[in-house]
Amino acid sequence: MAAKPNRPLPAGHRLPGYRLLGLLARGGFSFVYFAEDDAGAQVAIKEYLPSALGVRTGADAAPSLSEKDARPFRDGMRCFFEEGRVLASLSHPNVVRVLNFFRANDTAYMVMRLERGATLKQRLQQAAAPLPESWLRRTVAQLLNGLREVHACKLLHLDIKPANIHLREDATPVLIDFGASRRMLGAEDPLLRPIFTPGLAAPEVHCDRAKLGPWSDIYSVGATLYACMFMRPPQPAPERMAGDRLVPAAKAGAGKYSAALLELVDWCLRLDCLQRPQSVLALQKALLGPGHEATRVPEDPKAMLRWIMGV
Repeated sequence: MAAKPNRPLPAGHRLPGYRLLGLLARGGFSFVYFAEDDAGAQVAIKEYLPSALGVRTGADAAPSLSEKDARPFRDGMRCFFEEGRVLASLSHPNVVRVLNFFRANDTAYMVMRLERGATLKQRLQQAAAPLPESWLRRTVAQLLNGLREVHACKLLHLDIKPANIHLREDATPVLIDFGASRRMLGAEDPLLRPIFTPGLAAPEVHCDRAKLGPWSDIYSVGATLYACMFMRPPQPAPERMAGDRLVPAAKAGAGKYSAALLELVDWCLRLDCLQRPQSVLALQKALLGPGHEATRVPEDPKAMLRWIMGV
């Protein structure tokens, strides 16, 4: 079913304790606003509003729901609240920081720390060449610190990809947007199920939810590394299961990256979930093990970003 047309709240709209300043992003399940709290601190606010179920078209701030859509909308909102509750308990520099969550306008809102910078997807689109190994190792190792904390809270992300990795102005990575996990595990209605970027989600995400686990996020870490190395994602997992034509990283990157890193990527991208690293800690040990060949990168964060971009 095609998503219905939807309208964000206007700049200047008041929410309990916050004033909206503008729209940061929009998607099929939510709007994200630039806002400030009553003390003047700037934040980002995500509004739960799946356009397949709830529509805001007129002057009313509350979405309009049909009778048949009311229950799945509420089910999804309950999962959105649970996502906010779990993330609010996390305080890690490499995971998006949730400051508050509340109900208003017959829907729900999640208040997050506002992060400056750009996503890894945006950096890749601007990059003059595939990203260097030393930067990839350093950045992914930091990201995995955050992912370990997420898994320790018995939460999966399930949609790790360059668009969901935010790079601060000092180049440190932040894992953002846990909505796919909420929609996969908490909402049964097909209208609330996530649509995954081809090539970046594990096979079991598509076809066997009973097999989901930390190894599912690890597949996506490997797919993200593959995309950074070769400027394209791997062959989508459902296609690989039908006929695997993926060029292994060890072959595609020979002579460009160390054999150890290329083998690690191929390990993460195994179709059989039991053949991948079974924990983030196991992956980190392999990533940071001795003897990897990586050129030195500038320590100054801004110089590092200029170097990555080839400027």
